[in-house]
Amino acid sequence: MDGSRENEGAYARAGVDIDAGGRLAARIKDLVRSTGRPEVLAGVGPFASLFHLAGYRDPVLVASADGVGTKVKIAAAMGRFDGVGVDLVNHCVNDILTSGAEPLFFLDYIASSDLGEEEKLMAVRGMASACRDVGCALIGGETADMPDVYTPGSFDLVGFIVGVVERDRIIDGSHIEEGDLLLGVPSSGLHTNGYSLVRKIFGIGVGADAEAERAALYRTYPALGLTLGEALLVPHRCYYRELKPLLPQLKGIAHITGGGLIDNVPRVLPDGLAARFDRGGWRVPPIFTLIQEQGKVGEEEMRRVFNMGLGLVLVCAPTEVDALKSQLPDAMVVGQVVPQTGEQRVILS
Repeated sequence: MDGSRENEGAYARAGVDIDAGGRLAARIKDLVRSTGRPEVLAGVGPFASLFHLAGYRDPVLVASADGVGTKVKIAAAMGRFDGVGVDLVNHCVNDILTSGAEPLFFLDYIASSDLGEEEKLMAVRGMASACRDVGCALIGGETADMPDVYTPGSFDLVGFIVGVVERDRIIDGSHIEEGDLLLGVPSSGLHTNGYSLVRKIFGIGVGADAEAERAALYRTYPALGLTLGEALLVPHRCYYRELKPLLPQLKGIAHITGGGLIDNVPRVLPDGLAARFDRGGWRVPPIFTLIQEQGKVGEEEMRRVFNMGLGLVLVCAPTEVDALKSQLPDAMVVGQVVPQTGEQRVILS
C-alpha cells in the first residue's frame, strides 16, 4: 500500500480530512475573488497574501481582530452559518471605523472539530458578502480541523482586518470638549455580545436536550414579532457606508460592544471628561426587555453586558448636530460631554 495514502487515511480517522480541506479551499477562491480590489497582488493560494498600499499622502494602518463569541452556538443550533460570517466582518469594520479608517483587507480563521464543508462555505459566503458591501478585500484565512480541542458540533470564528486613514484625519477623541453632544445610532439587536448570558437564560448550547433547545429557539414572542432564534441571529449592523461621508464632522466614535455604554464610551473621552446620558433618549428594543425579564437581570448589569439598542455613540460639536442628523436620520441626541467628578466616566440620568 502507498505510504502517503495510508497516512492520509490515518489522519482522516484522527479527525482531519486533508482532501476535504483542499476541496473547500478551491470553492472559497471564487468567493474571495468576488471581493477583490486592484491593490490585491496575491490572495488565496500562496502562503501569504499581498496587498499594495498606494494612493495615500501620509497613511496610517489601522488593525483589529475579533470574534463572534458564543453566538456561533445559536447559529449551529439553527443551521444558519452565513449570518455569523456577516457579523464577523461588520464587527471588525466598525472597530476600525472608530479611528476613521477605510477597510482594506480581511482574513478569517475558522476552527472546529467536525464542522462540515457546506457549513464552512456558508460562513465564508457571509464574510464575502459583508466585505463586498464595504469594498474590503477578503484575501485569505485559515480553516483548522481540531478534534479533541473543540467538542463535536462546536466551532469558532475569528476575523482580522486592516484599514487605512490619513494621519491628519485620524479620529481619536483628542478634540472632544465639555459641551459636545452624544449621538446614538441604533443597533440591529445584540450584535455579537452577551450571548453566553442569553444562552444560559434560555437554555441554549448548555448541554441540555437538543430538541428542547431547538424548541426554545423557534418559540415566537409577540413583543419580538419573530422567533427567539431569528431575533438573536440578526446580523451585527455595519455603519461604514453611512458614516464615511460624515467622518470629518465627528470628534469621537465609540463602538458599543461588550461592556456596553459604561465601558466603551470612556475609551474615546479625554481625561477629565465624562459622558452623561439621558436614559429616555432612545428606545430600548424588546429583545433586551425580554432577556431582562426572563433572566431577572438587574438594570446595571444589562447596561454592562449589552448595547441596549445603541450600536455606536458619536461625539460632535453642537453646531454639527443638525447636519449629521439630516444625513443619518436614525441618529438621536442621547447625551452630552460633561466634566468628570469622582471616578465615574458615564452617568445615566
